[in-house]
Amino acid sequence: MDSKPRSLLYLGSAAGQVFVPQFLIVVLLVAAAVVALVLYAQQASEREARQKSLAAAQAFANSPGMVAALDSRNSTAVLQPRAEAARKRAGVDWIAVYNTHWIALAHPNSKVLGTRADIPLGPALAGHTVVERASLPRGEQSALPGSSAYIQALVPVLRDNGSVAGAVSAGLRVEKVTGFVQQQLPIILGSGAGVLAASTTGTVLVSRRLRRQTHGLRPTEMARMYEHHDAVLHAVREGVVIIGADGQLLLVNDEAQRLLDLPVGAEGRNVGDVGLASGTAGLLASGEPVTDEVHLAGDRLLAVNKRPTAPYGGLAGNVVTLRDTTELAVVSGRAERAGERLRLLYDAGVEIGTTLDVVRTAEELTKVAVPRFADVVAVDLLAEVVRGEEPAREPLQKMQRTAISDHQDGLPLKPVGELITLKAATPQAGALEKGRAQLVADLRETKVWQEEAPERTHGILEYGLHSLITVPLQARGVVLGLVSFWRAADSLAFEEDDLSFAEELAARAAVCIDNARRFTREHATAVTLQRSLLPRGLPEQNALEVAWRYLPAQAGVGGDWFDVIPLPGVRVALVVGDVVGHGLHAAATMGRLRTAVYNLSALDLSADELLGYLDELVTHIDADESGEEVDQEITGATCLYAIYDPVSGTCTIARAGHLSPALIHPNGTVSFPDTPLAPPLGVGAGLPVETATLHLPEGSYLALFTDGLIENRHRDLDTGLQLLRDTLTHPHSTPEEACQAVVDALLPEHPTDDVALLVARTRILDPAQVREWDIPSDPAVVSHIRSDASRQLETWGLDQLAFTTELIISELVTNAIRYGTQPIRLRLLHDRYLICEVADGSSTSPHLRRAATTDEGGRGLFLVAQFAKRWGTRYTDRGKIIWTEQSTHHDDATPNPALADTLLDQWEE
Repeated sequence: MDSKPRSLLYLGSAAGQVFVPQFLIVVLLVAAAVVALVLYAQQASEREARQKSLAAAQAFANSPGMVAALDSRNSTAVLQPRAEAARKRAGVDWIAVYNTHWIALAHPNSKVLGTRADIPLGPALAGHTVVERASLPRGEQSALPGSSAYIQALVPVLRDNGSVAGAVSAGLRVEKVTGFVQQQLPIILGSGAGVLAASTTGTVLVSRRLRRQTHGLRPTEMARMYEHHDAVLHAVREGVVIIGADGQLLLVNDEAQRLLDLPVGAEGRNVGDVGLASGTAGLLASGEPVTDEVHLAGDRLLAVNKRPTAPYGGLAGNVVTLRDTTELAVVSGRAERAGERLRLLYDAGVEIGTTLDVVRTAEELTKVAVPRFADVVAVDLLAEVVRGEEPAREPLQKMQRTAISDHQDGLPLKPVGELITLKAATPQAGALEKGRAQLVADLRETKVWQEEAPERTHGILEYGLHSLITVPLQARGVVLGLVSFWRAADSLAFEEDDLSFAEELAARAAVCIDNARRFTREHATAVTLQRSLLPRGLPEQNALEVAWRYLPAQAGVGGDWFDVIPLPGVRVALVVGDVVGHGLHAAATMGRLRTAVYNLSALDLSADELLGYLDELVTHIDADESGEEVDQEITGATCLYAIYDPVSGTCTIARAGHLSPALIHPNGTVSFPDTPLAPPLGVGAGLPVETATLHLPEGSYLALFTDGLIENRHRDLDTGLQLLRDTLTHPHSTPEEACQAVVDALLPEHPTDDVALLVARTRILDPAQVREWDIPSDPAVVSHIRSDASRQLETWGLDQLAFTTELIISELVTNAIRYGTQPIRLRLLHDRYLICEVADGSSTSPHLRRAATTDEGGRGLFLVAQFAKRWGTRYTDRGKIIWTEQSTHHDDATPNPALADTLLDQWEE
């Protein structure tokens, strides 16, 4: 740095460089003041001339007697002196009067009087007032010495009727400016000199202050420093704003001006006066520090940092830095959108397919997609899919509207249940044909579609639906239907990026719909099978009055079953069983077990024997199926088998893994008899099944049920049994009423497990309907027994059965005497049939065969089979019983005479 002392007004210094412009500015200001003064004086003089000329002309034209003077014979004599007097009073250079023929009647120049005027009077004689700048004709300039530039006013003289009587002209010269300027010029020059002296003094003072503040830096050095400062300040890609304590913008770099969209010259203005939004202005003007706060300014997202400047020197204020994070926000927005789509797909996986119902699954798809992806969603499925059938390999053009999201009033889409016919030009038909999603970003541009169905498309566009994505619903390579996503109103149109998401959403829904369809098919098959396997009704019998209920689980068919099986000797078997599980396999297994029980009952086995055989059967079934899927084993089946004898009033019960029945005594008390419990079927490992015999008074109720009646996820076994006890304690007049009361009290609207309930009220056979004989081992008593039986039939009114009954008794009793052992007993029962029972102590059973002509025996049992409706053998713990049943109806009881004679001859032989 050069240390040589310099003058305070040295031109190389900042003060010297400031002084020269100030000097030039003062000179220019003085010159400008003189020019402005001249122009102002000229304008003021011309304005005053116009006002005086117009006022003088109007005053003289409207003066009293003006019209009369114009119309008089000697107008000049009247008007000339008046015009001269008026001119002097008004201070104008002339006042002249003209008639309508442009003849001067009054004029300062007497030579002009009586001559035609050279000035244009046309507008004034037409009734218009005119004020203009003009020059006098050369002939009149000698009469009016001075400048030839005048301001003249032409005013018409109007009669009372509005017609023009003449015109008045008044004028004034414009020539006084020069004198005014000469008077003001010394003042202006003196003021300029004073300003120049003051500026010189100020420059000296400023030079001293600048020398102290700049530490003696030259202007070029300061310029380079500040140029570097500005270059750095405006080159950074970060906005910088310095705000004073009073809210004034002290410094704004280019980036800040761009980010905040500030007007040019914003520096020096208050924050609230530069057009910023109220939120942005408030943030900048506040005194609170801010760290990385994201703020929306217009269409930009700005990261704002603000710190006070006072702790670092200088005046109190704040420095604000701004970073544009809009692009980062866009990237973040895309990531957020992708995250939202992933969340939507996750929600779809959770919320779609909650039930195995096709329609419900389609409805769940519409609820997931609205409003997070579309405004309206419609699902159309093939009719076969809705019914649970296998869809055709080739997609049909007709579908059924299965679900639609919140069908609003006026929505121009077909409601649920209607048949949808897809025309060739529609996007939906295109999606099915191509097998992939179709995007129509703007429906208004799809002319072919609009021409194909103008009324429908007009309604869709009128409603506001403007964008569409339609996607085929495909699973396992087969089209199940399609889903249409619509956007309406102010929603953004679909884009190409939305196609992949729509396809992914539709693919997940299609799998759930196909699973529901397959379940529907399996469920329908299982229901059909189950209905075919369960009893269609109750058989006719007089031992019990029976009512039943079967309620399948909400989840589908199961393996519960029941049965009422008439047995020989007016006995009845009650059966209740349960195969654990649900579905087609459980229903099929139930049918197999029910058939087995029915066939084993036909053998008239005891209850314990029957369950033993059934346990062995289940074991064999499990063994046969062990090579297949493990979960198809039926281990866990339970069964209760009870035989009721109305003659003795006893009930023999055997159960394998099943709940004990409820017994309601005639007095209303309820108990659960402690009957022996065997393991469930298939896991008994050959263990014997025990039975219990109950003596049931007439009118007692026996309730057999499966565990679904009393036990569920909300109620344990003991609570269910107590609730059943409380319900059955109330008196019921019929088993049907008891069944309904139990169902109403214990079952929810949609049970989670199958329920089978059987309620039977006991009856006792009248002793008068039973007759018994003890038979000694003597063939001679057979004839006496036949006679006693014939008399008993006569008492019962069954005379028509006497012949066949004697024949049957003779054969059975003779065989018992010949081949059996004591004790031998004969019993006749009169119920729906006439039943003949012959019991003996042996375990040998006769067999029906056709005897040869050379055989001496073997024909008796054949005769019995021909005359009896049914016959058979059952074993007891004391031997066996051979029984027959004969119809008590007269037509069925009367034998064919020819056949009877033939059979009788064979029997006698």
